[in-house]
Amino acid sequence: MKILMLDLDSLRPDHLGCYGYHRNTSPNIDKIAAEGIRFDNYYTSDAPCFPSRSALMTGRFGIHNGVVGHGGTAADVRYEGIDRDFHDKLTSESFPAIFRRAGMRTALVSPFGERHSAWTFYAGFNEIYNTGKSGLESAEEVTPVVMDWIERNADQDDWMLYVNYWDPHTPYRAPDALGNPFQDEPLPEWITEEVLEAHKKKVGPHGASEINMYNSDTSPNFPRHPGEIRSMEDLRTMVDGYDCGIRHMDDHIGSIFQLLERKGLMDDLVVVITADHGENMGELGIYGEHATADQGTCRIPMIIRWPGKQRGISDSQLHYHLDLLPTMADLLNVKPASSWDGISYASTVSSGDENGREYLVVSQCAHVCQRSVRFGDWLYIRTYHDGYHLFDKEMLFNLSEDVYEQNNLAKERPDLCKEAVYLMNDWHDHMMMTMKHDVDPLWTVMKEGGPYHAKGHLPMYIERLKQTGRGDAVEELMRRHPREFA
Repeated sequence: MKILMLDLDSLRPDHLGCYGYHRNTSPNIDKIAAEGIRFDNYYTSDAPCFPSRSALMTGRFGIHNGVVGHGGTAADVRYEGIDRDFHDKLTSESFPAIFRRAGMRTALVSPFGERHSAWTFYAGFNEIYNTGKSGLESAEEVTPVVMDWIERNADQDDWMLYVNYWDPHTPYRAPDALGNPFQDEPLPEWITEEVLEAHKKKVGPHGASEINMYNSDTSPNFPRHPGEIRSMEDLRTMVDGYDCGIRHMDDHIGSIFQLLERKGLMDDLVVVITADHGENMGELGIYGEHATADQGTCRIPMIIRWPGKQRGISDSQLHYHLDLLPTMADLLNVKPASSWDGISYASTVSSGDENGREYLVVSQCAHVCQRSVRFGDWLYIRTYHDGYHLFDKEMLFNLSEDVYEQNNLAKERPDLCKEAVYLMNDWHDHMMMTMKHDVDPLWTVMKEGGPYHAKGHLPMYIERLKQTGRGDAVEELMRRHPREFA
């Protein structure tokens, strides 16, 4: 058996043709989706990059593995401590260890361990190819490494190759040679001029006025990535930059598929296509970032093409990305680990059964501190630290009518907010009861001064707000975050 897993950083599903996008961003990915299963309600448990991939590699929620942010104590996988054996549990319970236990060789093409000092990300791989730019790689730097590996290993049996592309991640970097295949195509309909005008008045990093987190600086090295969005033409630059990144990456994925076809491997190859998180492109007024525990950031693509199993279907059940571990274990006849938090959906892959979860709890503690509940048609977001966005403490969105999160219904539907809080508390009780630690790392982040990408920046940001005509937000920001001025 041979397995190719494509981990495509910052890729939101609704910018792929197979998920209904109106632009032709992903013809090669779409072909794989047509030959397999497309999962429509698939979410990372913990966002963004480091928490998400830590959850995937350990099979455990961030509250269990300890990684919920990008800095401070809650940006290290928890030690096993006194219970640690000669080997730690990642030796046999990590995501790549599943394939090793099934008798397969594992190879990784990714700079991610270096990007976040996420050395646990490497646990379980026989071969590691660090492409060396900490996530600033473009596809043309990744693909040759992948193709060289395939050339050398095509004749070998039983391998899993994990490939990490970064092109949809900021700064958008598709080369000039691609041009802009979307320049004459319409923008997403929901961001009207009226919506954009409202977004321009909002405060907070990565808003329309500060694409570059806390300022509007740009780099000549990344002409597709704007510093601010003041007009619909600027909005086009932003959206087209993201979509061109996807298309450029998809072209390179297509070249890999072509090589596999020439080697006679494609017909029997298992292909898994997913992402670590999505990318807000206007949701909650945020552009080009994965900064919240919402639909834009936490919903991710999942496509599984497994020859001989289900083909050309979609699954609408709720799943976490860490459910992939027990699913793969079942499909490969490997005993699942007792430490994993995931639930297998192998029967969906094999026979199309529906076996998703009743609800999901997703978290974000790198840019803001939020936990959210995804249940029924609803998304409930509870904010503990707003990352200087002035979010309401409670937000509630009807995703069947308002998938882009424009209308907060929390005050109108307190009954649903209470239901969501009950579900969140029930989840939290179970999390705390099933670990030896008595500390929720979300509160560690809060007590250490707030999310890494926010703390310490408010005094400087307040000066910018005054200079850009948004000084009316300063009093409330200072009231909410007095520790920044202590």
